[in-house]
Amino acid sequence: MVRMNTMNMDNQGDDLSSFSVSNPGRNLLLRIAYDGTDFFGWQIQPERPTVQGIIAEAIKHVSGESVYVCGAGRTDAGVHAAAQAANVRIIAPIPCSNFVIAMNEHIPVSIRLLSAREVDLRFHALRDAQSKIYCYRLYRGAICPPWLARFTYHHPHPLDESAMAEAARFYEGTWDFKSFASKDRDPQSQNKSTIRTIFSARIERDGEELRFTVQGSGFLHHMVRNLMGTLILIGRRFIAPDQIKDIIEARSRTEAGPTIPARGLHLLSVVYPDQLFP
Repeated sequence: MVRMNTMNMDNQGDDLSSFSVSNPGRNLLLRIAYDGTDFFGWQIQPERPTVQGIIAEAIKHVSGESVYVCGAGRTDAGVHAAAQAANVRIIAPIPCSNFVIAMNEHIPVSIRLLSAREVDLRFHALRDAQSKIYCYRLYRGAICPPWLARFTYHHPHPLDESAMAEAARFYEGTWDFKSFASKDRDPQSQNKSTIRTIFSARIERDGEELRFTVQGSGFLHHMVRNLMGTLILIGRRFIAPDQIKDIIEARSRTEAGPTIPARGLHLLSVVYPDQLFP
């Protein structure tokens, strides 16, 4: 039996009152893609459309069960996902392949359930995540095509892209990223550590797009958008690449760049240790 990660545990989404020893239910790992433009982020909010809320409502239609959809993390309003991860506990015996088909019939086309697989009952999408990979897409052409306008931030102005690529490498490592954390409205987040590990940070050209791809152990509120906002200041030659170190050491939000628009940000994937899925 695989031993699950129990660090930083909380009780959110762990209401197992519907389950019993004789019928412990099933734990499903879901991979979800969405265009975040028309949603108020991942997390359920009263009277507002959110991805988590829509998925939960669809499960109620498909299986007849009211469940908590435990996401690997919260994406903000307007942020997209290529493969968000979540887990749900259900009792219904519907096969995973049929579950995916039925779910996609009950959710808008801007959200797609890509896959579902049965996992260990102790698996937790948030607590067991090893890292997340985000990509911020900057459209550099003179005119942004309308089919890309929802998914990129249009910035046709001159940028020193080589300096930006050099600066991105200074993000790598384990640092206190308080300078890049916007204030989170969630009171539970106020006293949490702002230390994170960035495994890789790259700036690369892909045609007319400049893409910032970053993999880390976790990310603070607006952190990726603030990291990229700072790289844009470097591209505009307002600050030098090696000043990233000074900004990190300052631990002050006022020292870093602006929070750039959500529409260019994409959650590419959530990575889990291989041993969780033998």
